[in-house]
Amino acid sequence: MESEKAELICAEHVTKVFGDSFLAVDHMDFCVRAGEIVGFVGQNGAGKTTMIKMLTGILNATEGKITICGRDIAREPLAAKRSIGYIADNPDIFLRLTGLEFINLMADIYGISKEERMERIEELTEDFEVKQVLDRPMSEYSHGMRQKMMVVSALVHNPPVWILDEPMTGLDPGAAFALKKRMRKHAEEGNCVFFSTHVLEVAEQLCDRILMVRKGQLVYGGTLEALMQSYPERSLEEIFMLINEEA
Repeated sequence: MESEKAELICAEHVTKVFGDSFLAVDHMDFCVRAGEIVGFVGQNGAGKTTMIKMLTGILNATEGKITICGRDIAREPLAAKRSIGYIADNPDIFLRLTGLEFINLMADIYGISKEERMERIEELTEDFEVKQVLDRPMSEYSHGMRQKMMVVSALVHNPPVWILDEPMTGLDPGAAFALKKRMRKHAEEGNCVFFSTHVLEVAEQLCDRILMVRKGQLVYGGTLEALMQSYPERSLEEIFMLINEEA
């Protein structure tokens, strides 16, 4: 039953204040269960990336608690982070490394054996069509090619929890299709995927549930089916605009 599925990501009353008064995330509560793909949607500045950075331990929450696979990320950061595969919203990092050096760096951090990583690197670089540039510095890559390398490096340790910040940005149609397919397969194997997106059609295609956020607050959390039933004869884009106006 749905209620019996393990909660792999859980945010309880999570709040982030920058400086003295800027409230970026306001007492957010949600969980992502095993087997789910959950979309995190909202306008620019809604607090999506800030929330994702707290989920991954890059930022500390001002208030509240975050657990990843039952591990409190504030109290047990290394144990919690070992369960996470993270794709950031900016692929412009470690650009002096070659693609292969970067992937191996990520595999080393997560303690992946040589045999295991070779198999995964072969499979992932084939899927995302980056084999031909692995020996080149990432500074020579296009934005889209860097994004593909971020995807490969995030998935090389095969973590149960995927947290992806705008993962489709810059990907060509083939790579986007490959990532969507892997997201669905990952969830079907009893893991979870939590991803932010501006592309509502992607959320509609992939998500079991969506979390809609506005000005740091959740304004909707539930299935797309229930949302569409509440707003009959409206497109998802129209519903999104209406909820933002109502909020």
